[in-house]
Amino acid sequence: MDLTLLRTFVAVHRAGSFTRAASLLGLSQPAVTSQIRTLERQLGRPLFHRRARGVTPTAIGDELAHKAAPHLDALLRITETEREAAGALRTLLVAGSPEFLCLRVLPALALLVGQGHTLRAAPQTDAEATLDGLAAGHHDLVVTTAHPRGGLFSATPLCDEEHVLVAAHYWAALVDRDRLRAEGPAALEGIPLVEVHESLPLVTRYWAAVFDTLPDARSLAATVVVPDLRAVLECVRAGAGLAVLPRYLCQEALDSGRIVALAEPAVPPLRTWFLVVRTGSLALSHLARAHDRLLEAAVHW
Repeated sequence: MDLTLLRTFVAVHRAGSFTRAASLLGLSQPAVTSQIRTLERQLGRPLFHRRARGVTPTAIGDELAHKAAPHLDALLRITETEREAAGALRTLLVAGSPEFLCLRVLPALALLVGQGHTLRAAPQTDAEATLDGLAAGHHDLVVTTAHPRGGLFSATPLCDEEHVLVAAHYWAALVDRDRLRAEGPAALEGIPLVEVHESLPLVTRYWAAVFDTLPDARSLAATVVVPDLRAVLECVRAGAGLAVLPRYLCQEALDSGRIVALAEPAVPPLRTWFLVVRTGSLALSHLARAHDRLLEAAVHW
């Protein structure tokens, strides 16, 4: 059986789409379609059900993928080992939120630079668009809080991010902590709010987790909106109001006393980050090393 046909078949099986598989393989969609039809003729069985949006494997298709994929991945590992032995440089394309890339991911991966790796980072604020880029082959590895679904992706929990309600001392002095514990957000009325979006995503998540309620749109609106958490932190430090921020981002400002945590809930709100790659791509040694390096580093985050 032609290995090229099997490689294309496994790519379609993992991508769930001829179009996505073609993009990943560097082929045209008609070429991928033709190869799958050739393989189906050779086997005498259909391998996929054609749907309005992509394809789903038949029982025979699933069985073939289960048998063929590990061997194709092993061949890829052998090829990669030979490339490394020849001294070939490999470029790692990583994408994720600007703040998390800057403060967590890139420092952890910096150790790999000079060890046969070059690094390219693509800051992204839209999780769905970031995963679409991974599916299309524009990225090798993505860090995201969106848990992807489907066979195209392999997602590993990386770390949990704690969220903290913070403000500068001026505003913190106006908050009655006992009233905040007893009445929740009512104790914060009149304090300006800094957020990353008009929809108040961080505040909404915090309010729901800690106060068991949602923000009242009639009484709570962002005074400052800036789509960068680092800028939100600087605004808070400068006295622009309160905000909900990840602890990894604001811990230094808390330790130095520049800002104050307004609440210390017994169970703080958490958000999980995932390390996402295309299924089978960890057969690429440079990508596997980066994946392992981030998991090792995340233990201390």
